[in-house]
Amino acid sequence: MSAARIAAIYAASRLVTTSFFLLAARLSPPESRFGPGADLATYIVAWDAQYYHRIASEGYPVELPLTTAGEVAQNAWAFMPLYPWAADAAGWLLGSWAAGAVALALIAGYLCCLVLRSILRPAIGETAALWAVVFFASAPLAAMFQVGYAEAPFLLLILLGIRSLQRRQYAVLYAIIPAMAFTRPGVLAFALFLGLFGIRRWLSRAREPFARREVVHIVTLAGIATALGLSWQVIAGVVTGRDDAYLATELAWRRLWVGDAGGFVPFEGWPQAADYWFRFWGLDPVWGLLCLGLLVLAGGAVLAFSPHVARLGPEIRLWAASYLIYLLAVFLPQSSVFRILFPLSPLWGAVAAPRSLAWRLAVLATCLVGQWWWIWNMYGLGTEFWHIP
Repeated sequence: MSAARIAAIYAASRLVTTSFFLLAARLSPPESRFGPGADLATYIVAWDAQYYHRIASEGYPVELPLTTAGEVAQNAWAFMPLYPWAADAAGWLLGSWAAGAVALALIAGYLCCLVLRSILRPAIGETAALWAVVFFASAPLAAMFQVGYAEAPFLLLILLGIRSLQRRQYAVLYAIIPAMAFTRPGVLAFALFLGLFGIRRWLSRAREPFARREVVHIVTLAGIATALGLSWQVIAGVVTGRDDAYLATELAWRRLWVGDAGGFVPFEGWPQAADYWFRFWGLDPVWGLLCLGLLVLAGGAVLAFSPHVARLGPEIRLWAASYLIYLLAVFLPQSSVFRILFPLSPLWGAVAAPRSLAWRLAVLATCLVGQWWWIWNMYGLGTEFWHIP
């Protein structure tokens, strides 16, 4: 019954998203990025989906492309291969790569809803868990279920990983983690999650015995996740003959925002972005650093002290903390920040926990307004430097 109910919720939300896409295409001005003739097919393969399509059709470049200044240009090495290859296989049956890509995203989104409900229900109850699914399926980033991006498949693997740890079913993680590593960057966050989970299990061993086999599983899985998280750099280096091929590729995107800031330095991106945005807004960049510090403190306080977040259980809280630490270490905040936060979707359970119907309806309305705003700006317009999903 719950699967059918979630299917109805998911189908209704996809109709809304489709309507938003069609409306954006209809209202799109001639000077928009995709022109007056844009349609659903245009949006499915837009932006990063072009790189996934290129990986499926051409593979990865053996020689890194360079800009006129001699720097590494944006290229396919920034994206993992599992999703575009799977979309290509599905597209062979459905008639096109785009059809396969959107089919995988749609199916993964529905499965995410099922798993999200299963990991939240024991903590917050059936009704709240279903409301969390409603918010998730209608969220501002719900377009990710209908375009050629790897976000939905990656999130599905994350949710399955969280459920595996909740149930102490470690064996399945030996399959989930490799798939995660080659679907989208972020498996290093899961490695940190495993490490923090193991520490917590050790500290709480008086309440819940911590068997030796669990220790072996957690340590082994964390090691595998770390090794696989670093392996793409090695693979890119071997294929291209440049040890820095992957990091240089990722920095090509960063240069669009802050210019050439040298090599990659962990935890440097957020201070750089704070300086950039506050200067852009005509404000003293010192205030940017102050706001960044307050933002980090606020995020930590919510995870540590919010009663609604606490109800979700330690696994979800540890995942959220791990992923946020990972983002602080590697990400430069810019217009893609909302999409980058997509793996924090289990926190919709905390939003759904209050029982007030007025609150839940207000959250749903906010989700839908945010979804339209995101689709209109990123796809209907796509004309400004911050109109990049």
